[in-house]
Amino acid sequence: MTKIKAIIMDWAGTTIDFGCFAPVNVFVDIFNEAGVSVTIDEARAPMGMLKRDHIKVMTEMPRINQAWKDVYGVVPNEKDIDTLYANFEKALMENLKSFTDPIPHVVDVVANLQQHGYVIGSTTGYTQEMMEIVIPEAKSKGYSPDNIVTADQVGGYGRPYPYMIFENMKELEIDSVKSVIKVGDTVSDIKEAVNAGVIAVGVIKGSSVVGLNEQQWSDLSEGDRQTYIEQATNTFKQHQADYILEDITQLPQLLDRLNKN
Repeated sequence: MTKIKAIIMDWAGTTIDFGCFAPVNVFVDIFNEAGVSVTIDEARAPMGMLKRDHIKVMTEMPRINQAWKDVYGVVPNEKDIDTLYANFEKALMENLKSFTDPIPHVVDVVANLQQHGYVIGSTTGYTQEMMEIVIPEAKSKGYSPDNIVTADQVGGYGRPYPYMIFENMKELEIDSVKSVIKVGDTVSDIKEAVNAGVIAVGVIKGSSVVGLNEQQWSDLSEGDRQTYIEQATNTFKQHQADYILEDITQLPQLLDRLNKN
């Protein structure tokens, strides 16, 4: 069996920004400013996609689509999506630097994997311009993957398209999808991995699927935490995740198992 050589990591909600909060509140705000109220759950549902695509999916949700029609008399069009995205981008860029803290244990886990010969690639729903803020901030805090690919580098085809994974493979000189594992915290991450034919791994702690910040997670009772874990596990399983980790610290053990098969 081909051994795993590369781990492709997501960014927000997987390696930085516990709970993936940087974009969520902005999605809610831009719709509110347009006169259409949306919920946190609605804003989180397409998480992991390229952000303009994310907004488009939100406008196509039946309740939001109807609410928009109630306000404007017509359903949202491409110009409306462009306007929403422009407002989103402006607001996110102003606050993005504040959401670049590595999730607990990520720095140590990734450093350990690199020392053991694994290469660490990454994909993201952020644009190249957004990542120009994120990358140096995360690096200054200890997190720096070996390779970073945004949808800008693959013709704008973000998740669930597999091309960001393939671009990582090309740049990291990995010759087989059987040598690659993709780790992410959203349904879009899992779909990206499945479409690429690589091993799909969902991670629960810090994820957008759970949607809690670090303090809220810490404050959960054991019973409540288990409920969140079960719900997230079911979500990942429904979308064909091959493996599910409760915490990123379990990744080295998973890799050991995969490389012994």
